[in-house]
Amino acid sequence: MIRIDVPATSANLGSGFDALGIALNKYNHVWMEEWDSVEISSKDNTKIPTDTSNLIFWAANYLYESCGHKLPGLKILQENNIPMARGLGSSSACIVAGILGANRMLGNPLSQEDLINLAAQIEGHPDNTSPAIAGGLVTSAIEGKRVYSVSVPVSDKIRFAVLVPPFELKTEKARSVLPENYSRADAVYNLSRSALMTASLFSGNLGNLRVAVQDRLHQPYRSGLIDHYDQVFRMTYELGSLGTYVSGAGPTIIAFVDAGHADDFIRQAAAHLEEKGITGWQTEILRADSEGARIVIE
Repeated sequence: MIRIDVPATSANLGSGFDALGIALNKYNHVWMEEWDSVEISSKDNTKIPTDTSNLIFWAANYLYESCGHKLPGLKILQENNIPMARGLGSSSACIVAGILGANRMLGNPLSQEDLINLAAQIEGHPDNTSPAIAGGLVTSAIEGKRVYSVSVPVSDKIRFAVLVPPFELKTEKARSVLPENYSRADAVYNLSRSALMTASLFSGNLGNLRVAVQDRLHQPYRSGLIDHYDQVFRMTYELGSLGTYVSGAGPTIIAFVDAGHADDFIRQAAAHLEEKGITGWQTEILRADSEGARIVIE
């Protein structure tokens, strides 16, 4: 049996809508082996599909069929540390676990580039799947059916204060509130800031991040779907956030913080949320994961 460790991911980073994503050091663990039937279970209390509709199984079967093979069955054991429908790449983690495990069981016929393309085909966009596979900060673009992406390391000066609310927000709902068209001014506004974001995270230029997270394409439209959005954003900046944004489609909110002050920041953030009666939010400090998904032989 093999174990696949897949990192959580945070997409968009404010200005990089559907283009930027970063891997974080929080992981789902999946144990997998070929089996003569479908046997799927969870090591934790997370409710998961235990039939062929399970996304890990579905993705593994998709890779088998893409390579001209028939998957007889799978035994899958999941440990789900990435919260579902919170904007931290839980579905991407399942897809990546499925295709990486299946690729290994077939003797690795597909390269990392092939896997990145396949994962994006399944997910529909590469901003979570690409960093989950490659690690680091990833910029992605799709041309035809091919993903063109570059992964760069993130400066160790930066930490991620992750604020996870006690409610889900489905990507479909978050996308449904977005307009069909944008002005040229709004497009240029985001393009300049997303370019600044990539250079700033790589170089560790912390002073740029407050401008780099600014966005006119998705966050203003999604803010009404996230309870306490304004209060939480305001609080993070009062506590010294270098830049705050909605992770992926939401509802998780992430603040860039200086590594030297990260622990103080998250303690104060948790205390402030409680004081304001904003209950049930989970808070933690994460750092960028530079490796991406990996396979461990048990």
